[in-house]
Amino acid sequence: MATTNDLKNGMVLKLDGQLWQVIWFQHHKPGKGGAVVRSKLKSVESGKTVDRTFNADVKVEVASVDKRTMQYLYNDGTSYVFMDTGTYDQLEIAPEVVGDASNFLLENQEAIVATNEGRVLYIEMPASVELVITYTEPGVVGDSATGRTKPATVETGHEIQVPLFINQGEKVKVDTRDSSYLGRVKS
Repeated sequence: MATTNDLKNGMVLKLDGQLWQVIWFQHHKPGKGGAVVRSKLKSVESGKTVDRTFNADVKVEVASVDKRTMQYLYNDGTSYVFMDTGTYDQLEIAPEVVGDASNFLLENQEAIVATNEGRVLYIEMPASVELVITYTEPGVVGDSATGRTKPATVETGHEIQVPLFINQGEKVKVDTRDSSYLGRVKS
């Protein structure tokens, strides 16, 4: 148990039998009345986001979330298989839990797997990954002057938008939060 004054971003709370991750919080002291804590919470199961206000010093239950760095091994068609790099235990994770992280997963890549009481909650990818462009229309001389983009398929099969001067076979850095192009990777 903790109080609402102890909230931190990323903390997972157990409210009304569900798990909620704190995305944002703010202590607020209005001119009249007691202090409150405004927060934005994201449901770990469904992904929906809600705004919630707590009175200051209210007790909330903190869920114990075990975050471990695991290595992605392969997809067997029904689930994604990860291996704990410390114990070499393998863990099968359903595609629904992996979610959008599957757009950036390459074999032998590391990701953080969060579990609560033996149940996998979510996969946390690094902020950016380096991927090779497997298909895109060829660039034309002079295309670097404009800010336009074109679709490109990366080695995971995911489609992103890249500047016109990027060619097939180049390695690019991609933001895992919104699939945006961050830049070329020099080999």
